[in-house]
Amino acid sequence: MLNLLAGLICIYALTCVKVVYGQNEKGERFLCTAVPIDKDTSCPVQSLSVQSASVQEEELRNTVMQLRETILQQKETIVNHLGTIKELTSKLSRCESDSEAFRKMNKDTMDDVPKDPNDTIDVLGKTMQSLKDRLENLEQQQMRANISGASFPNELRNLLQRRLEDLENQLLKKVNELEEEKSQLYNETVAHHQRTDSTLNSLMNRISELEKGGAGFKSPENFKISLPLRTNYLFGQVKKSLPEMYAFTICMWLKSGSSPGIGTPFSYGVPGQANEIVLIEWGHNPIELLINDKVAQLPLSLSDGRWHHICITWTTRDGLWEAYQDGQRLGSGENLAPWHPIKQGGVLILGQEQDVVGGRFDATQAFVGELSHFNIWDRVLRSTDIIAMSNCSSYIPGNVVAWTDSNIEVFGGASKWPLELCEDRLFDN
Repeated sequence: MLNLLAGLICIYALTCVKVVYGQNEKGERFLCTAVPIDKDTSCPVQSLSVQSASVQEEELRNTVMQLRETILQQKETIVNHLGTIKELTSKLSRCESDSEAFRKMNKDTMDDVPKDPNDTIDVLGKTMQSLKDRLENLEQQQMRANISGASFPNELRNLLQRRLEDLENQLLKKVNELEEEKSQLYNETVAHHQRTDSTLNSLMNRISELEKGGAGFKSPENFKISLPLRTNYLFGQVKKSLPEMYAFTICMWLKSGSSPGIGTPFSYGVPGQANEIVLIEWGHNPIELLINDKVAQLPLSLSDGRWHHICITWTTRDGLWEAYQDGQRLGSGENLAPWHPIKQGGVLILGQEQDVVGGRFDATQAFVGELSHFNIWDRVLRSTDIIAMSNCSSYIPGNVVAWTDSNIEVFGGASKWPLELCEDRLFDN
């Protein structure tokens, strides 16, 4: 009986006690509650446990909402971080491309010596400053990223720092190289200026000596002319011309080591005849004496680089001639332009052969060496006089052309120098 009564009470409670949670359209919930036998079995009021469950559900709902908001915030932060990473990746790529362009610039432009090292150093300084500005910009972006909660990769920062240090080292190295090149160029320029100034001073001193005339020589005849190069513009010239002559003696001291051939120690040309009197050794031919373009070969040997005294005599009678070297008569002959008088009014050149009067010199026929005591007489000297001059026991100036400083001009770089002839000859021997 008691069991039956308990079953009826439970069925009644199921029909009477109905607690609805949430929205009705989502379904209903039923709660069975045990009732003691001695209690009222009518439909009871909602219990405290039901109210506690509703509170817990509300808390769970709030927690879910908070989690949802947190997830959305995290999603937004991740999106921001992805944007920051993309931006930093782009900046890194730009830095790498700038670094590559800079290295290419070094290869293309900085390996050459700049026209103006100061300009190149300025360009390098500007490039360096630009790189530093970019690094500062990245550091500021890092600070902003730290404030917003985004992290700035240490690897990227270290990479940029290393790249910048490498570029700084390259720039410093190149600047030092440019400074060394600039210093070397300056030293070379100073040395060149010093050499130029020294040469100009030497030339000015030489010009001053020449302008002073024979004041620099112990006596008017103690000098020599130097013709160091085989050219067509170095020569000396006797200021006075020759008179008409029917005989002559020409003596001189000369020194030449030129080969082949010593060239032309002197030539005398007149209008209509450039080879009025010529002494020449051309190529491998023997020394020749030309009078009125007629030729006699002389047995002289003068290309040993030593001082030699030579004299040549000629007379129009039968064209007789004689050749002396160092006081010895080495050759003689006749029929050299017989009965031909030496014409007056010509030009007497030392060191060049004239193709026209006073000019049109040929460098291959130029005399190379030194020459002194060139004298001309209008007669044939005695052999004793020639021997005395050759051994420095006497000096006889020419009565037609005398060797004096005021009587000789030099051109084209030929020069005059003091000479103690016998002392130099003694030294050579």
